[in-house]
This record gives sequence, C-alpha cells and structure tokens, in this order.
Amino acid sequence: MTTTITKQFHVDHPVEETWANLTDPNKVVVCVPGASLTGQVDDNNYKGEVEMKFGPVKAKYDGLVTFLERDSATKKMKLKGVGTDSKGKGGAEMVMDGVLTEKDGGTDVNVTMEVNISGMLAQFGSRLINDVSNQVIDQFINNFKNQLAGKEVEGNLNAGSLMGGMVKGLFGGSKKA
Repeated sequence: MTTTITKQFHVDHPVEETWANLTDPNKVVVCVPGASLTGQVDDNNYKGEVEMKFGPVKAKYDGLVTFLERDSATKKMKLKGVGTDSKGKGGAEMVMDGVLTEKDGGTDVNVTMEVNISGMLAQFGSRLINDVSNQVIDQFINNFKNQLAGKEVEGNLNAGSLMGGMVKGLFGGSKKA
C-alpha cells in the first residue's frame, strides 16, 4: 500500500539555520515522534528505529535512513528510509524530497513523501494510513518549530491526535466527488 503526502510550512528562522537543523540527523530525529537513532554507518547512512502504537496495534520498525541528496547551495534534499517490522510482519519504505526557500526573513519548507507500507499495518487501508501519517507529520512540524525556537520537543506520539486520525480514517472524513 502506497500513499503520497505533501506538506508545506513556514518557520520564522533563517534558511541557513533551518537547513542545518533539518539535515542533521542527531537534531532532527528528536522531532520525529517515536523515533531514535541507533547508529551511524557513514556520513549519509544512519540506523534507527521508529515505534508507533495506535489502538491495539503496536509497530516497531528497525531501519536505515540514507541521504540521497543534501545540496546546501540549492537547499534541496532527498532521503530514503527503509524499515522492517521487528516482529517480521511487514515493512515500510519512505522517499522524501524537501526544498527550503527563504521568505520574509524566515524559511518555507516544502516536503513530498511517498510511503509504502506492507504487512499488518497495510491491512488498515490507505485512507487510515494517510490520516495517521498526516498526524505524525503535523506533530513533527510542531516539534521542529519548537526545537528551532529553543522550546521543549514532544518525542512521543501524541495519542489524542493519533486516535482522532484513526477515528476519522475508519469512520468519517470520506468526501464524495
């Protein structure tokens, strides 16, 4: 099951500072709910894990994140993350393209992610996965803004937001064309 997510947001910090934080795995990982680094392979490859729980389902992925591109001149980046469920019941793969643009003394961040999930979580369907993924990304954005502002970052998944996303995905939010 594959889904594509596009997000745009603005931070009130200079593009160089935003770029430095966003491309530093040790800084950015604390903004990703449920994620941690477990090792560094080289300058572009990092081992890590992500743990999520929604409803009765708990998933933990051990994986590798690779910077495919980090161009500080154009402020473009491309990452690939590949993870395997620690119980061997599936996997996830993500490719993210990001571009930073200076605007009004701050930075516009544009991100597109293609997420492919297999195994147990894929059974929930694309609408639910998309809604939950959006909740996780929104929490990441909030955490990232707080980190840049020197505020505390919430490292755990926000269960209330996640449950809201699940309920919306399961029972509502369908739009007729």
